[in-house]
Amino acid sequence: MLPSSIQISGEPLSGAEVRDICRGLRDNAVRLLSLRGFRLCDRDFGRTCRALAGATSLAQLNLNLGVVSSPSRIKQLAEALRTNRSIQSLFLHGSPLTDAGLALLNPALALHPALVALDLGDCMLGDEAINLICGLLPPDGAKSGLKELTLSANPGITPKGWSRLAIAVAHSSQVRVLNLDYNPLGDHVAGMLAVAVASSRTLEVLDLEGTGLTNQSAQTLLDMVENYPTALRSLVLAENSISPELQQQICDLLSEGEEEEEVAGGAGDTQEWERGREPAAHQRNSSSWMCPSGKNLEGSLEPGLEAARDKGQWV
Repeated sequence: MLPSSIQISGEPLSGAEVRDICRGLRDNAVRLLSLRGFRLCDRDFGRTCRALAGATSLAQLNLNLGVVSSPSRIKQLAEALRTNRSIQSLFLHGSPLTDAGLALLNPALALHPALVALDLGDCMLGDEAINLICGLLPPDGAKSGLKELTLSANPGITPKGWSRLAIAVAHSSQVRVLNLDYNPLGDHVAGMLAVAVASSRTLEVLDLEGTGLTNQSAQTLLDMVENYPTALRSLVLAENSISPELQQQICDLLSEGEEEEEVAGGAGDTQEWERGREPAAHQRNSSSWMCPSGKNLEGSLEPGLEAARDKGQWV
């Protein structure tokens, strides 16, 4: 049987059903496991972590919306990630990690051989966390690192922290998607990010929705898009104090660049790469693993990364 998906959103399950999930993980019958907002007791959380540690088919793990809710759970998840070798995408959006919690989790993240997408949106992070995250974006020529990073809605990060992230992004040879929406960045930080985008050879998507930007930022970004060749294809500027005209100019320039790449034959390869590594969240026709009890565990998960208001983004 091909690996399939278990998707649950805020629904209670019995102990027997949790055991069925763990059995599916141990039998390598699960490619996507989403327990988003799931009310899980500590015993069952520990049982699930022990099962996913040895799962070799699991590619995406979604524990968004408060599932990882205590230091003990962070430690259990870290222990599982130290053993697991298959997880490519990890979503912890809306978990009260704080800098201290990420410090517990970071060694396992840094050493994981397959992890390429990480959602730490709304995790109560600050500048100390940014220092750790930058280690997951190694510079050119170093080890492999994250290709997709979400840090939405972490208002505790200061301009100093964002400046350090901008430097890491500028020198990263890996990162393609960066979601910073609903952070109070302002024009100063946006200027630093424009320099990072101009320097990056890989960044394709930058989400700056609701980040306190004005026409000043937009003009800087427009100059960057207009005058410097970059890999950027999508720049989200909604919910900012930016004129529709400037937003449209930026959009038009990015569209022109993408059309030129398609004519040259360069865009198709990248898009195929993205589709090829996309976990089962977008594969609507894939089978859903059934508990032996007969309960279908496919729930109402929105696909992908959730921003501050729990919006979707591909993974």
